[in-house]
Order: sequence, then structure tokens, then C-alpha cells
Amino acid sequence: METECGKKMSSRSDSLSLCACVCVGLPPCATPPSGSGGEDSPDQRLPAAAVPRRKGAASQSKTEPPLPRTGTRTIYTAGRPPWYDQRGAQSKEAFVIGLCGGSASGKTTVANNIIEALDVPWVVLLSMDSFYKVLCEEDQALAASNDYNFDHPGAFDFELLVATLRKLKKGKSVKIPVYDFTTHNRHKDWKHVYGASVVIFEGIMSFADKDLLQLLDMKIFVDTDSDIRLVRRLRRDIAERGRDIEGVIKQYNKFVKPAFDQYIEPSMRLADIVVPRGGGNMVAIDLIVQHVHSQMEERELSVRAVLASAPQTDPLPRTLSVLESTPQVRGLHTIIRDKETSRDEFIFYSKRLMRLLIEHALTFLPSQPCTIQTPQGQAYEGRRYKGRGITGVSILRAGETMEPALRAVCKDVRIGKILIQTNLDSGEPELHYLRLPKDISEDHVILMDSTVSTGAAAMMAVRVMLDHEVCEERIMLVSLLMAELGVHSVAYAFPRVKIITTAVDKGLDRLLHVIPGIGDFGDRYFGTDRSDQWSEGGEPETPMSC
Repeated sequence: METECGKKMSSRSDSLSLCACVCVGLPPCATPPSGSGGEDSPDQRLPAAAVPRRKGAASQSKTEPPLPRTGTRTIYTAGRPPWYDQRGAQSKEAFVIGLCGGSASGKTTVANNIIEALDVPWVVLLSMDSFYKVLCEEDQALAASNDYNFDHPGAFDFELLVATLRKLKKGKSVKIPVYDFTTHNRHKDWKHVYGASVVIFEGIMSFADKDLLQLLDMKIFVDTDSDIRLVRRLRRDIAERGRDIEGVIKQYNKFVKPAFDQYIEPSMRLADIVVPRGGGNMVAIDLIVQHVHSQMEERELSVRAVLASAPQTDPLPRTLSVLESTPQVRGLHTIIRDKETSRDEFIFYSKRLMRLLIEHALTFLPSQPCTIQTPQGQAYEGRRYKGRGITGVSILRAGETMEPALRAVCKDVRIGKILIQTNLDSGEPELHYLRLPKDISEDHVILMDSTVSTGAAAMMAVRVMLDHEVCEERIMLVSLLMAELGVHSVAYAFPRVKIITTAVDKGLDRLLHVIPGIGDFGDRYFGTDRSDQWSEGGEPETPMSC
């Protein structure tokens, strides 16, 4: 069952990382023999509501729709707070909940009830059904005659499962296989998942592997009467999968019940919490949710405040390159910094400065010598770009204004987008939206933003790139104007990231705006006025503006 949003996302060529609750399970055509439990296993599930949390509050009232849309874009109103410290290193892991229980015990229902009660963004529901092994021809023949045992630990690819869950727990971007029970093979296109604050992992063998158990912060066993589970299987397999009652009972007696008695029921002793009666036991679910809330509050971080209070006594880092302040560059700054400059002139001269900045940034891309033949038949010793590809990633909304300059000078460049906003209650940057091209890890990435003040948003953008396995030395942060504090913050956290700008201003005012500065670049460029809401570098807090 895929949401309308999910269908739009899957039709794009870009890899989309969702800033919301994502369920990774079986494709609509999949019909697992026993592991799915008979509940819905949607590929992507959006929370009932998600609004920005106040610091220290674990849940919010459900008063706002979570999915404002503009055109074909979907912007999520609940953001992901920092998961790293002021050094840029990950300092908190995702909280992983393991759900185990017999087939049709109600595991997915329990998981969905927990997600709904948590009412927090960035929750991933991961189904063990995605990690069945690919069957050989002999095993496929057994599966076709209902004689293959899908309820045995050997049916699962635990090596891939543990590696995937470990990366997801560490905040990395992962690819989840999509298993097709019709062909008993994995689909060519795997699902991309990134950015979980909470991971709920459910499956009949969730407690069957010692390495897997070590990754679980909370272990829950869903205990449902065997007669109820059998009735659910009969109803599901006959009504939804077109099987006859004799075949269902045969499979249950031959594989399902023995597997439960031998592997699943004994693992109940490993559980921290046993939930009798499955998803209907709201008392148990409330207790689970309270514990998760307390764990999330303990893991909250404060990054921007630490950056803003850090003393700046060191010289500017060597990784910083400032465009030479020629009379032309100085003149362009004079025009765009002038508060009397009209919007038309501001846009025109900003574009000129962006073009110069992007041209300057491209000189730092690696190149190698080459020899070509001119039309006159003469050899010419030149240079070529040494790399696989170039991707520009704009930090919305103001960073998007730099995309035309990059496209104008870099043919076939790929473009990604990140929306990072400041939470007005906590003062921390939050990741709201992310769209990156596929296989970005081998590219050189140019992060683009108009201004950088404390560097908190820029650090988050760099951290996202690293989580997608982009090498630090392949990342460039390009900005029209930066404060010294922002330069030091980024360079301290990521010493191999190249920082490129047209000017560095010394100070910040009490609202953390760059001074003497350029004003609110986004408002001046787009002609908006949202002075009551601010984000990194003076950008207004308006998710609809991009």
C-alpha cells in the first residue's frame, strides 16, 4: 500500500530521502507466507500529524497537517534536530525497537500504534520480510508447491540485515531490498532510507541473531493466542491470497507452528516487554511510548548555542578561499549591500557575483593533464576534470538562487536540494526536506547557500553529505557571504571541506545575523518580508517559500 506521495517519489529519477515516518516493507504485490502478520505493510507511511517540537517536549498536539505542498514538492513541517555535536561527529544514535512475535500476532499493528502515539518525525518501520534470501531454482520449486520453509532462521539474510540496521542506527543512508514473493527475488530498485530518530524493526525472527540483538535498544514480544493467530492466517490467506483452506492448514502445521515452538516462543525470555493481545493493548503501548520519549529527551543536543558562544581567536583556516577583492568584486558588494538598492538591481548584481564565485569554486576541482589535437593538427597540452561527476546541492531557499550560475558554467551538473530551518523554540537547525541524486557518493559536491552566520545549517548540510558516503575532501561549501564564526565552525568540524566565499564579515548581532552583512538575502531576492521568522544567515522560516 503506497501513498500518493510515495508514488510521486518513486517515479522520479532522483533518490528521495524522506523527512517523515517511513515504513519499509513489502511491495504491493508481495505475499509473504507468514512473516507479515496479516497487517498492512505500506512502503511509506506518513504520520497523522507532525509539528515542530518545543525543546524538552516529546509530543505535540495534532493541529497542523504534516504535508503542505507547493506544486510537485512536499515539505514536511516537522524537522530532524541535530544528531551530531559541534565537532560534526555523530553523538547520538537512532533508538531501535525490536518487535518479535508469531505469524499474525499483530506486530505491525503494535508498531503502527507506537508510531501514532509517539507523534514524532523521522520514524522508520523496517520489516524483516524485506530480508528474505534470494531463492535458487530448487528452492523456488519448493516455494511454488508450498514446501519451502519461510519460517526458519535460515530463510533470512541476517548478514545484510545486521549491516543495514547498524548503518541506519548510526544515521547513515541505507538501501533496503524489496523482496518479491511472486518471483522470490529482489527487485532491481532498492528503497533509500535516511535519517531515522527512531527505528522500529519487526519480524518473526527479530531475536534470532545475537549480532542483531545487540543493536536493539528495546525488545518487545507480541504475545497472541495461537488460535487467534491461526484464524487471522486463514482469513488473510484465503481472502487476500486466493489459497484454499487445506493448503493454509498444511503450511501452518508443517512450518509455522513448529517454527513458533522451536524458535519464536523461546525468544520471549529475551524481551524487555511482553505485550499480550497485540495491538489492542494500549496500556502496554503507552508505557512503551513513555520510555521512548524519555530516551529521546536525554539524547537532545544543543549545537547552535555552543557554536555562537565559542571564542574566536584563531586565524582563518587554510581551507578557506576568498574571491580576490578586485574593484569589480568590491563594486558588486557595494551595490548588493546597500539598503537602497532596488530588488531588480539586487537580483542582477547578485547573479553577477554568483557567477564569479562559482567560476572561482570550479578551480578547486581536481584535474589532470591531457593532450588534444587542434583543428590545425597541432598538439595542445591541456587539463581535464578528474572525477566521476559534479553535484550541486542548494540549501533552500536562498541557496537555490545560485543554481543558475552553476548550471551556466558546469554542463550536465546534477542538482540536489536541502531545506534546513531554525526551530524558533530551541534555536537549533532542523532538517525538513532532502532530495539528492542517486549515487552521489562518488561525486564532488558543491553545497550552496547565500550567507553563513554561525555555520549551524552549513554543518548540518555537510553532515548529511557524509551520511550519504560523500568523502569530506570532495565537499565544497560555497557562499556569497560568511561570518568569521561560521568559517571557524565549519572548518573545525570538517577540516577537509573546502570553504569558498566572496567576503568574510567579522561579527554577528544579537540575533546572529551577519554584520555589517547583506540583510536578509532571501527576502531581498524574492521580494518577501517575513521579519518575524528567521533561519540560518537571516533566512525567513517559511517552508512554502522554496
